[in-house]
Amino acid sequence: RPISAAWTVTGSAAFVLGKERGMAKITGITTGKIVDFGIKDSMNMGAVMAPAAAELIAQNLTDFKRKPEDYDRIITGDLGEVGQQILFDLLLKKGMDIRKQHEDCGMLIFDSQTQGTGSGGSGCGCAASVLSAHFLPKLVSGELKRILFVPTGALLSTVSFNEGQTIPGIAHGVVLESCISSAKKEG
Repeated sequence: RPISAAWTVTGSAAFVLGKERGMAKITGITTGKIVDFGIKDSMNMGAVMAPAAAELIAQNLTDFKRKPEDYDRIITGDLGEVGQQILFDLLLKKGMDIRKQHEDCGMLIFDSQTQGTGSGGSGCGCAASVLSAHFLPKLVSGELKRILFVPTGALLSTVSFNEGQTIPGIAHGVVLESCISSAKKEG
């Protein structure tokens, strides 16, 4: 397996949204767009998805008139180590440095050094599991105040892949904030 390959995470999570006070709240959404950088390597999903994540993050920062440091964390779904470096390179070309805020669910769920998982974990279960088990508790406790959650995906079809077509990527963004400060104010 190449170092760019990742291991599929079998996991899931469910979230309840409501109008009443909760533990965390959604304060913004940035809808992504399909980005195709011409990648055909199905063993390098990080390279496929990183351009879409970079476009989404840049758009979010522009739309909300924010800087990377306005977020405690900018979290991608499953770029892995290879995709993370591509993400950094693409955003640095736009004058945006997220290296201090960025974490990737695929890199957090596995320890690639000791578990031999290549670039990390992948799949929608990866992002959902890490958000629910790792990041939401930090929002609930107030340790994190605001995060940008950017689940990533590849539009990979066995038919198009077997025909030698490229693999487009996509990402969407959700801004999540802790309810701790608003609960104290209401207190």
